[in-house]
Amino acid sequence: MSLEWISLLLLLQLSCYFSPGSAGKVLVWPTEYSHWINMKTILDELVQRGHEVSVLTSSASILVDPNKPSAIKFEIYPASYTKHEYEGIFRKIIDDLIHLPKEPVWEHFSLMQGVIWDYSDSTLKLCKDVVLNKKLVRKLQESKFDLVLADAVGPCGELLAELLKIPLMYSLRFVPGHKIEKYSGGLPFPPSYVPVVMSELSDQMTFMERVKNMLYVLYFEFWFQTFNEKKWDQFYSEVLGRRTTLIELMRKAEMWLVRNYWDFEFPHPVLPHFEFIGGYHCKPAKPLPKEIEEFAQSSGENGIVVFSLGSMVSSMTEERANVIASALAQIPQKVIWRFDGKKPDTLGPNTRLYKWIPQNDLLGHPKTKAFVTHGGANGIYEAIYHGIPMVGIPLFADQPDNVAHMKTKGAAVRLDFTIMSSTDLLNALKTVMHDPSYKENAMKLSRIQHDQPMKPLDRAVFWIEFVMRHKGAKHLRPASHDLNWFQYHSLDVIGFLLACVATAVFVISKCLVCCWEFSKTEKKEKRE
Repeated sequence: MSLEWISLLLLLQLSCYFSPGSAGKVLVWPTEYSHWINMKTILDELVQRGHEVSVLTSSASILVDPNKPSAIKFEIYPASYTKHEYEGIFRKIIDDLIHLPKEPVWEHFSLMQGVIWDYSDSTLKLCKDVVLNKKLVRKLQESKFDLVLADAVGPCGELLAELLKIPLMYSLRFVPGHKIEKYSGGLPFPPSYVPVVMSELSDQMTFMERVKNMLYVLYFEFWFQTFNEKKWDQFYSEVLGRRTTLIELMRKAEMWLVRNYWDFEFPHPVLPHFEFIGGYHCKPAKPLPKEIEEFAQSSGENGIVVFSLGSMVSSMTEERANVIASALAQIPQKVIWRFDGKKPDTLGPNTRLYKWIPQNDLLGHPKTKAFVTHGGANGIYEAIYHGIPMVGIPLFADQPDNVAHMKTKGAAVRLDFTIMSSTDLLNALKTVMHDPSYKENAMKLSRIQHDQPMKPLDRAVFWIEFVMRHKGAKHLRPASHDLNWFQYHSLDVIGFLLACVATAVFVISKCLVCCWEFSKTEKKEKRE
């Protein structure tokens, strides 16, 4: 066959593959900060594959910036908040979470619920701004979307999917106590060997740790509510004109894309409509900016340490900053520290401060020896991807649990931000850099992350396309969603069987008593 014919056939194949009929239309209900950064990775890939992606974003959004050049479309709706007010709400939420008392643990979670409810109420307000905007809803209905993709920590996507009568998919990292995954997704979490998220336990629990885990389970089951469900249930019922609940609508999700993987997570039962895609945002390192590269190369054989407490914490007290700077000044490595605040007095000549750093590229740099992190999931996965041991200094939310996972797997040392001394940080850095087991364990996790039959991002996009192609994934939906609590735990069956046994025992007992009475009467009559 001639080269011209081969070229023509290839062009025909490509034109069929990227034909308008094969492309889908995805409506996105996003959340802020790292959740948006995570979701945008998937959205960019969807756009690259020819799909049309529209993001519903409020005029008060913090990170979702429609003005940046992007192939993603943005549907901006007027919000009840100003941008300044919305940023203020998040700053207060973050500040409250950071300063929650660690002990007693029940008070910690009780106060955490209050903070999460503040977030829930602000999200509900934004949801009302969208759903009660009849012109916007009509426009969305006329757009004929194929799918709603939403982050499960920010409710409203399920209501939009219901109004537009299209399939729903969730992206999710976790919720406190696994409540959403359990009651909306149907995932089982046996407390005998599955630690409750945020318990900081491993799957290898002692007896007393299993007691602690069970207490956590009972607390989250009967006391802790992730969202102010009463308000959401009332609003959803009013909008749909029928009695419904947040959990009922969330159960309709076709697929759950969970931002975890087995290099990080402990093994536990899963269902077919859950896909684990942890680390999908990780990429091979790109070349560093010239100034940072020169600084890294100047470290010689000692290498560099990367230090970042994340984007949500813009500054820290001078006292804490000086404690950290003093420790960093005592190591032979060069340090690249993401820091936004007054320059610490104890800062050593080996440390450079940056308001922003190319974290993934630094972690993938051959000179990097250790990563000091607050324990955010994104940073931990980047460290896993590149095989870098960690010093974890968790601040709030899931970070203590994330660091506990890495500590259990032998890839991290944990410190307490509020009480650690310069000596503590210095010793922790020496441990992870000089004890070879930490690097070996980090590399083991890295090999697991890389050794997959399909890249996590490809897997995420495949299932989104699958749901669009098949108008859902009902064949993966567990029958447990159709059962009430009594039926799910077979309490009705157990009750029926117990009743049968009790009836049988009663009847047999009565028969034996009657037989005994009869024999007794017969003997008496014979004697007479």
